[in-house]
Amino acid sequence: MSAQLPGRLTTHDVVNQPPALEDVNLFALNLPLQEALAREGAGWAHDELMAHGAELGSAEWFERGTLANRYPPTLKLFDRYGRRRDEVEFHPAWHECLAYLKGHGLDSGPWARPRAGAHVARAAHFMLFAEVEDGSLCPTTMTYGCVPAVRREPDLAREWLPLILSRHYDRRFVPASGKTGVMLGMGMTEKQGGSDVRANTTRAEPVGGGEYRIVGHKWFLSAPMCDAFLVLAQAPAGLSCFFMPRWRPDGSLNDIRIQRLKDKLGDRSNAGTEVEFWGAHARLLGAEGRGVPTILEMGTYTRLDCALGSTGLMRQSLTQALHHAHHRSAFGKLLVEQPLMRNVLADMALECEAATALAMRLARAFDREDDEYDGLIKRILTPATKYWICKRGPALAAEAMEVLGGNGYVEDGVMARIYRQMPLNSIWEGSGNIMCLDVLRAIDKTPRVLEVLMVELEQARGLSPVLDGFVAWLKDQLRRPEHAATRARILTQSMTLAVQAALLIRFAPHYVATAFCASRLDQDWGHAFGTLPPGTDLGSIIARAWPQS
Repeated sequence: MSAQLPGRLTTHDVVNQPPALEDVNLFALNLPLQEALAREGAGWAHDELMAHGAELGSAEWFERGTLANRYPPTLKLFDRYGRRRDEVEFHPAWHECLAYLKGHGLDSGPWARPRAGAHVARAAHFMLFAEVEDGSLCPTTMTYGCVPAVRREPDLAREWLPLILSRHYDRRFVPASGKTGVMLGMGMTEKQGGSDVRANTTRAEPVGGGEYRIVGHKWFLSAPMCDAFLVLAQAPAGLSCFFMPRWRPDGSLNDIRIQRLKDKLGDRSNAGTEVEFWGAHARLLGAEGRGVPTILEMGTYTRLDCALGSTGLMRQSLTQALHHAHHRSAFGKLLVEQPLMRNVLADMALECEAATALAMRLARAFDREDDEYDGLIKRILTPATKYWICKRGPALAAEAMEVLGGNGYVEDGVMARIYRQMPLNSIWEGSGNIMCLDVLRAIDKTPRVLEVLMVELEQARGLSPVLDGFVAWLKDQLRRPEHAATRARILTQSMTLAVQAALLIRFAPHYVATAFCASRLDQDWGHAFGTLPPGTDLGSIIARAWPQS
């Protein structure tokens, strides 16, 4: 387009700008995800995910993601007559996102329709949706994580589990008994405690029959439009976990009083709230005094989803960068033909492939958690994976934004939203230090967990001298208990890099695996993207990451 001035030349023509990135198949573009899906036991879902990838890559779905974040939720404290309502209202695009997620079982599918590879298939679908909209994944993952705890309580399970497992999204603000499907949230964090939930002061007073009266506050209550919440409170026997419905059994609104909506850096489509409980009705979940283990079981599943969500965001960041570089020219060449840019793009592609391989391997451990080996892999790799992938995400998003230049820094596209969203998964469900200390706890408290980790690494032994040397160094480091807490990050990082390298050596093309090992396992690795060593097959790595080229 150009403007024609009377008697003059046109002001300018719009050239050297990429076309809109829309109506693409997100799954078809992602060869590492396709391969991981088959490798980790869910090849049966390939055709279904290919269809989902085409749907989610449409212009319509990208627009939904944009609208849900452009028009954030609003708080409706009172009705027209002055009665407390404590309701949150959302843009229709938000409800369309949740209807999709619940309709396809991303909140509870592996529990409702169990089969081999169900968690792996869900993981792949979750990553695809994360490329489009992430706030709606918050209530989705909390509903997913609550199922194991709820189903162990017969009375709760009988009443609530059919609605949790339902594939009907019911947006109405009415008691659960009148709905066709429900979603769950949680509230752990208080002003004075943060990650130290044992410092919580919210009180739970027993009123009989397993029911309690909750008085206190939560500094963060996630997704307040949910139908019930898992909350922590101090009961007579200590910190305990409670199931708190939005409505009381008599049909009246439970006394959960929203103080305000959080004004967050990202996650704008989703409502985070501060709340007070003025004698809210709740039921004990698990045993009194066992609140932390009960809610941390939910946290294990949501930590997996933090890694999956960040992996999806990384992939969309890479997609945006590759699309731009294949259409934008500078200094007489396409960006993708510029040597240093090729190094940056290939390096980002390696990071995404390694994250995908690791996250999907972890998802398989969730599918086979009753197996001793995979149960131990799940124990050690869940906090490690959550730590490393979520830590690498913001750096990759920043690099992708830089590839787009000013086009990435403005709000017109998706990169600014992705960049704001990225830090959340690193903070939520335990920040980096909490994850690394949990890795140390697993090593210290769980027999054979290190032995099983080494067996996992041994499967790549002899295939890469670089990895063999790195694993030998790692073993030596793990034998040194002194100052373990101060070294928890480097131990967790090294452990995770070793597993990623082992997976790539066993299953990825040679040019991918060797480039990853030569960069990430080198003690002089500069960490900045675009520092792959000479001799790296940049062209093949980029072509694998962008097959439509």
